[in-house]
Amino acid sequence: MPLIPIIMPQLGESIAEANIVSYLVQPGQEVAADQNLIEVETNKATMTVTSPCTGRLMDLTGRLQQSYPVGAVLGHIEASLQEAARLGLDVAPVAKSGDAEHPATPAGNGGSHARVQPTVRGLPVPANARGASYLSPRLKARMTELGLHAADLSGVAGSGAAGRVTVEDFEKFIALLEKQKISDASSMRVSVADAMRRSWTRPIAHVGMPVCLDPLFAYRKVSRPKPGPALCALRALAVALAENSAPAGRLVGSKIVHPSAIDIGFAVEAEDGVLVPVIRQADKKSLNDLVAPYNELVALARERKLPVNATGGSIATVTNFGTFGLEWATPIPLPEQTLVLGMGAARHEPHWDSVKAQFVPIMEANLTLSFDHRVLDGGAAGRLLQRIGELMREPEKL
Repeated sequence: MPLIPIIMPQLGESIAEANIVSYLVQPGQEVAADQNLIEVETNKATMTVTSPCTGRLMDLTGRLQQSYPVGAVLGHIEASLQEAARLGLDVAPVAKSGDAEHPATPAGNGGSHARVQPTVRGLPVPANARGASYLSPRLKARMTELGLHAADLSGVAGSGAAGRVTVEDFEKFIALLEKQKISDASSMRVSVADAMRRSWTRPIAHVGMPVCLDPLFAYRKVSRPKPGPALCALRALAVALAENSAPAGRLVGSKIVHPSAIDIGFAVEAEDGVLVPVIRQADKKSLNDLVAPYNELVALARERKLPVNATGGSIATVTNFGTFGLEWATPIPLPEQTLVLGMGAARHEPHWDSVKAQFVPIMEANLTLSFDHRVLDGGAAGRLLQRIGELMREPEKL
């Protein structure tokens, strides 16, 4: 009789493994197809692994309170040849001895059962590609020699114990890369990559809302100088944080470190990367007073001539991804920051005018606030974003 494997299923789009909590059936018992066999726990919920077929539970190979990746074999069910055929499984051919039929004995199967090959298809990465969750001193030394990080090995399928990436796996990976087209990354690109890698070690969440820009555009027509939407968003963020700086605090251990000054950075695209010049004490200067220093910093950033005192130390960043025609994006805060405010492209949208009792066109843009979820929850982030929107609708008060 063939043995049908019980395989750890894909329990969710982002679930790569699950922890065995309990067994609901014991070896030797008859089980039905789709019967709950094993209770498992992911980082999101408790679920069950079901029987792939009708038959007798032969063994359970997984250990309680141990985590197994998607595709791992957790046990076996002895099923009839008809049941295996119904499932479309690859059963080894049957060998005849005299008048009786016996399953052929595959290598390494203990000598009495037909072999069934479990397959898990359609996953974005191989089921055993757990990445470099553990790095041996030897592997760390080799990676340091080449200037690589653990994130660079995130798609490597390890052949070591518990799916660990071995030095041999690493060398095969490097050899494969050397056969492909390779170009040197600029120092700026490497710096940006390192910053984003460190930022992504935190739980980053996002909230968003539209804001009407008609008041800002009307203000620009009569104002000298003329502040742009991104600068208006920067000034609104500075005022909102001056009213309550807690959302810009940093979590260090079990302490929240509050900002000592409202220094706001803003992203400027430079050659092969992004620079973030900083406006110091942006809450202390009016919107119009910020136009000249803002424009000067933009020009210096594009020329990559920013002075040292105009970079670093900011508590939040504003990025205007609308300049690329994008209406929505979820930027990532810098490692030393909790917040980044994003602004999308302005576009005409219908708005219900209760006085005229009809829809009227307005200019509107999306604001997004990305934040460190360890410091802020959705409610606090939402209130901060609402306040920013309120301030942007009254630019003459900024």
